[in-house]
Amino acid sequence: MPMEIVTEKLRKNRAFLCLECGKCTAVCPISTYNNNYSPRRLLAEGVFYEAKDLITDNLLWSCLTCQLCSQRCPVDVKFSEYMRDVRVEAHKQGQTGNPSHGGALQYIMEMAASPKLKQNRTGWINDKLKVKKKGNVVYFAGCLPYYQDFFAKDFDFTPISIARDSVKILNSLGIEPVVMDNERCCGHDLYWLGRLDKFDELAELNIKAIKDTGAETIITSCPECAAALKQLYPERLGAHGLEIKHITQVVFENIDKLKFKNLDAKVSFQDPCRLGRYMDIYDEPRQVLKAIPGLEIKEMLHNRRGAVCCGTTNWTNCDAISKQIQKSRLIEAKDAGAETLVTACPKCQIHFRCAECCEEKDKVNIRITDFVNIVASALKG
Repeated sequence: MPMEIVTEKLRKNRAFLCLECGKCTAVCPISTYNNNYSPRRLLAEGVFYEAKDLITDNLLWSCLTCQLCSQRCPVDVKFSEYMRDVRVEAHKQGQTGNPSHGGALQYIMEMAASPKLKQNRTGWINDKLKVKKKGNVVYFAGCLPYYQDFFAKDFDFTPISIARDSVKILNSLGIEPVVMDNERCCGHDLYWLGRLDKFDELAELNIKAIKDTGAETIITSCPECAAALKQLYPERLGAHGLEIKHITQVVFENIDKLKFKNLDAKVSFQDPCRLGRYMDIYDEPRQVLKAIPGLEIKEMLHNRRGAVCCGTTNWTNCDAISKQIQKSRLIEAKDAGAETLVTACPKCQIHFRCAECCEEKDKVNIRITDFVNIVASALKG
């Protein structure tokens, strides 16, 4: 990378202010299991060596961008954004890390950015669900239909049930949302992989399609979609004038309109990085779960702002380190006294279930379900 580009990125992300205190490395989930990985060292490679070796170092793609490090940094170094910017330059040089699942999910993201793409994205909607083609509220399903094809056969898990139950909940609140036939991926992973060109193309297509429905509000059950639509789209394209809400917020705001039956369960809640540290949404899902009779929350040792990531991001560099992080998290939930781990991000559930499949001999006996699935199952009537 030319020195002027390096200097600009380091200054923008406050890397020059690093005190080398090591607080970032101390809390980094990757560093916990990989002694070769240190956010502090990767920062130093940029500050002192223009990130020349970092461009081709596979550790560049290990960062989860979970922001635990930035949260603990006393001088507010934006390490996740620094990783994104170096990845932009790395991608220009043909570096891509180790995409999981043969890179298929990355290909889907790139195809989604084609203006000529035509899909039928509403095949999952059954006769019990009420949706519209135009209206002031859009339900953004994100990649759930793709995940259904990729993962439903491998795990005891139906990803598209998250979309169905989200619409079921919205219908119970008197909301008949728009679901778009040609909805595309939100582009979140492209952004954090450094594919900003494709991300911008995708964002423009999505915003146009959403506004064509007449929508003023977008509701999503994926925190990454919510964070991309609410934070990344305005950052890259400017203000779009749309209200973005995660389904946990919507249920919390309308909790008095819902009636629940007794579930009699002990659960731990997994705080997704994008829902928590990115969007500061911690209380809403917990208050909803507490409103369900018989349901008891057992907090893990690392929760809320200190919650540990699910161990994999952007469908890349999913390795033995990722599995150790995931297994440790499942054990932590079990040790807290939980019978069920409640996630609020489809990817979290996929990654945790994958870890269980890889650990058959030492399988952690804990049920895993999504926030919307457990709320929908508790609804009366």
